[in-house]
Amino acid sequence: MLVLEYKVKGKQFQYRAIDDAIRTSQFIRNKAIRFWMDADRELKVDKFALNKYSTELRKEFKFVADLNSLAVQSAAERGWFAISRFYDNCKSKRTGKKAENAVLGSPQVERFSKTGYPRFQKDCRSAEYKTSGWKLHPSKRRITFTDKKGIGELKLLGKWDLQTYDVKDIKRVRLIRRADGYYAQFCVGVDVVDIQPKTGTEIGLDVGIESFYSDSNGDHEPNPKFLRTAETSIKQSQKRIYKKVKGSSGRRKARIVYAKKHLKVSRQRNEHAKRIARNVCKSNDLVAYENLRVSNMVKNHCLAKSISDASWYLFRQWIEYFAGKFNKIAVAVPPHYTSQNCSSCGVIVKKSLSTRTHKCACGCELHRDVNAAVNILNLARARDGQSQSNANGLVTSTLLGESLVEQVARMKLESPRQ
Repeated sequence: MLVLEYKVKGKQFQYRAIDDAIRTSQFIRNKAIRFWMDADRELKVDKFALNKYSTELRKEFKFVADLNSLAVQSAAERGWFAISRFYDNCKSKRTGKKAENAVLGSPQVERFSKTGYPRFQKDCRSAEYKTSGWKLHPSKRRITFTDKKGIGELKLLGKWDLQTYDVKDIKRVRLIRRADGYYAQFCVGVDVVDIQPKTGTEIGLDVGIESFYSDSNGDHEPNPKFLRTAETSIKQSQKRIYKKVKGSSGRRKARIVYAKKHLKVSRQRNEHAKRIARNVCKSNDLVAYENLRVSNMVKNHCLAKSISDASWYLFRQWIEYFAGKFNKIAVAVPPHYTSQNCSSCGVIVKKSLSTRTHKCACGCELHRDVNAAVNILNLARARDGQSQSNANGLVTSTLLGESLVEQVARMKLESPRQ
């Protein structure tokens, strides 16, 4: 699936119509969750039952009927997504407040946040259309929404080449409201593959706060710390909000300025992680990284802001994406003792977080994070007898009797010569 995003340009009444469609989508999702909550235990409420209920909402409310029928169905599916995620958390026995009282298939359970009990949405920011309710201009630089919400024709601003894809490949069109305007996302059902020539190199990555990551070659990528850099400006814009009268246009404008600053930081993080992950996957056949539980690590309030600012999980997602796109191998290894073990002899050398140099009796002296990166790469190489699936779908096991390094070499030999 490929997602192409454009900024849309229209008139004020069109923006108000988009807001109306977004509010309607929020209303349908919340009604679907309420329907699931109030249903009897004997009544099976699933995705199809919620779709049927959304049809009844179209008959009951005119503003729901004004929205495209498949867009109504898509909003109901959002409610089912929250419900199914809650069921999955219960099945996996995810810990939470009174999670043991949850009964699968029963909506009469207590609301506990950690288990992911569905909540009513208060600030929905998008409306999703499927294959109907919209029509692209032959130039594919304009889009017209044909339902009764009155959105009409919008101009698409962006550099993506939507013309290269068939209209039949567009599975979803999503209208999104952000702090700096409105956007349209096109979900194109195509496989994104860009097989790169094999380089014969491998790398282990250890993410951190001092450096964005340290690799097994001894290199350190600087941590840009986008939030820390913009923090003073963000706090000043936040103070201006509280100086304005509640409900005034000045307060609304101050909130928009504040939101734009956070949006800029979010985009900077995403572009930085994307660029670094692309370069790493393009220049290496095997990328090894730690399988970190970032959601647990941010519970440490002393490091939570720095960990979130480093965006480790976002970086991992982009590595897995580009590994699949470039036909490379990405392996997540357990992070236990990667900083304590000596990468040369394997002896445990205990050290605190303030100790930045690894020194072992065997004579090995490395930067702490470089030592961890080498251990991560060694762990990826040593996973010879374990079943493992990688980002690009390749699987190795004891039955195959093939290590990751051997698999990379085999792929290199089998790849056509350039």
